[in-house]
Amino acid sequence: MQEQPMEVNVQTQSDVKLSKYHWQTLWASLTGYAMDGLDMMILAFALPLITLDLGLNSAQAGSISTITLIGAVIGGYTFGVLADIYGRVKVFSLTILIFSVFTGLCALANNLFWFDTFRFLAGIGLGGEFGIGMTLVSEAWPKKFRSRATAGVAIGYQLGIVLATLCVLIIAPHFGWRGVFLVGVLPAIFAWWSRKGLKEPDIWRESKKMRHNTKDKKVPIIQLFDSPKKTGITIGLIIATGVQNFGFYGIMTWLPTMLAKDLGYSFNQTTLWTVATTIGMVLGIVIFGYIADKWGRKPSYITFQVLAAIMVWVFFQQTGSSILLVLGALLGFFVNGMMGGYGALLAEHYTTEVRSTAENVIFNTGRAIGGFGPLIIGYLAMSHSLSSALSLISGIYVFAALAFIFLIPETKGKELT
Repeated sequence: MQEQPMEVNVQTQSDVKLSKYHWQTLWASLTGYAMDGLDMMILAFALPLITLDLGLNSAQAGSISTITLIGAVIGGYTFGVLADIYGRVKVFSLTILIFSVFTGLCALANNLFWFDTFRFLAGIGLGGEFGIGMTLVSEAWPKKFRSRATAGVAIGYQLGIVLATLCVLIIAPHFGWRGVFLVGVLPAIFAWWSRKGLKEPDIWRESKKMRHNTKDKKVPIIQLFDSPKKTGITIGLIIATGVQNFGFYGIMTWLPTMLAKDLGYSFNQTTLWTVATTIGMVLGIVIFGYIADKWGRKPSYITFQVLAAIMVWVFFQQTGSSILLVLGALLGFFVNGMMGGYGALLAEHYTTEVRSTAENVIFNTGRAIGGFGPLIIGYLAMSHSLSSALSLISGIYVFAALAFIFLIPETKGKELT
């Protein structure tokens, strides 16, 4: 059946009123990105149980996350291109279906080979979630609210962490880690269902029609580097997303260990810190999305990156419990608040025919770079204290700020083409 056009062209009317369609795209994308957080944290929380049940050593247990990440990067590249060719909603639904099936199959794995295989395939489905969802929202929402809308999607990851925590706390004591992975399929199925009947954005349908009429067969990924200026922008954005992921994975992986090992925190104290930091992250994402729409992309990112550098350095010089709790919330606010703007930022630098490819290739390349964060911090901690090693992360945010100053132009209020 032929799709009916939407009531308004959201890309050319800055004063357009928000409609049911806008909120549907936001909800579908938010639930999709929540699956990313759910997946990663279910594995993190259940890993001790999996290690014991399957008889794994520490290296084998650690390889599971790496294999999942490799699958996510491959899936991100692949599905980003496919979403530009076949449509955001169609490919978006396919990625969540792949993720849900292979997440459920993890519960049936009886050895490391099959568990790794299912995790890799689940990662492939998961990899497309961020970029396609952000593309869908960026193209559907009016430019006036674009950054705030993508901030709403970014909050999904934190909701996924909450879901993962509840799954492990409620299910694991009664049904073990296998029950956790089976129950984890249910939110994924809900996310898939939420896309039922969702229309493709007008701007993508127009782009598809034009490509069909001109028989344009250009490979999307090549267009990320089709001129010196575009190459510089792409490199700058990869630096920014690489720093974003490096800081997040490095800090969130090692901080609970540092609090316990270097400062003698109990499990309850580290959990309290995690809650405070997560609240700070959510508030940071919401506020960043707002100010990026008001101030512009460049000043917002440069401000947050400089403050993140300062906050990381200051935080890891402290030892008092109360000050660490307060600073933990501020740390999460500045370090992860910038996630609220990446969807809009990436969308505004590329045309519709390559937008999903750009979102997924750039962010997943940054995710691949960020995956080395925990390894590098662990290596540095062998010759320094863990807190000293983590404090060095502050320097990378200065590097990202320089990328915005010299490579990434301002795009506030830009019409998508």
